[in-house]
Amino acid sequence: MTRVILSGCNGHMGQTITGIAAENPDTEIVAGIDINAGTESGYPVYDSIDKCKEEADVIIDFSSPAVLDDLLSYGIKNGIPLVLCTTGYDEAAVKKIEEASKETAVLRSANMSLGINILAKVLKGISGQLKDAGFDIEIVEKHHRLKKDAPSGTALLLADAVNSSVSKKLEYVYDRSGRSEKRPDDEIGISAIRGGTIPGDHDVIFAGTDEVITLSHRAYSKAVFARGAVQAAVFLNGKKPGMYSMSDVINNG
Repeated sequence: MTRVILSGCNGHMGQTITGIAAENPDTEIVAGIDINAGTESGYPVYDSIDKCKEEADVIIDFSSPAVLDDLLSYGIKNGIPLVLCTTGYDEAAVKKIEEASKETAVLRSANMSLGINILAKVLKGISGQLKDAGFDIEIVEKHHRLKKDAPSGTALLLADAVNSSVSKKLEYVYDRSGRSEKRPDDEIGISAIRGGTIPGDHDVIFAGTDEVITLSHRAYSKAVFARGAVQAAVFLNGKKPGMYSMSDVINNG
C-alpha cells in the first residue's frame, strides 16, 4: 500500500486523483494540502504541508509552483519522494528540484498520461530522420480557457523530445507576427489555443514537400493524468534519491 499526501487536493485534478486513488487497491490518500482546507475530501486537509501529521510514502503535487519550496523541504526532511505534476516552473525552480533529487526521489513530468509519454518516445526515434529529410516541424496545443501557462508544459516536453534527436538544435518560436520572411529551417513553431473545456490536445506536424505527417494525442478527460500520477506514486514508493520520469514508470510496467 502506498500512502499519499495530495497537494492541491481540492482542485479539479486533485478531486479526480482522489477518485482514481480510491479505486486503486495499492494506494490510499492519507492527507491533503489545499488553500481551501475546510472542504470535505474524505481525509484530513491542511492549508500547509507543515501542519500535516499523517505518515506517508509519497507526495503528489498538482497545485501551483508557489508551494514548491515547502513541498521540497518537507520531502527532504521526512525522506518522502515527490511526484511533481505541476507545470509553469521557471529555471530557478527547476534547479531547486534537481538539487532536492539528490536527497529524495523526485519524479517530475509535464504530462502524466501514458499516451503522451509514449508519443515523446516515438518522437525521439523519428524526428532526426525526418528533419534530415527536409521536414519542417510544428506543434499545436489546445487547452481549456482556464489554463494559465502557455505554451503548455506538454508542448515543451514534446519539443524537447524532437530536439533531443536532431543533429542541430532547433529554436522554439511562439509568435511569428511582425516577421516578414520565409520560414527558417532551424526552428520549431509552437502554437497555443485556449478555449472551452478542452482537457488537452497536442499535434506534432512534420511538413515536407508534397506530404505531411501528423502525430496527435487527445485527452478526453482529466482521468488520464490522474491515473498516471497514481501509477507514478506507486512506482516511486521506496525509490532511492534521484530524478525519475514517466519513462521510468512505463519501462517498469
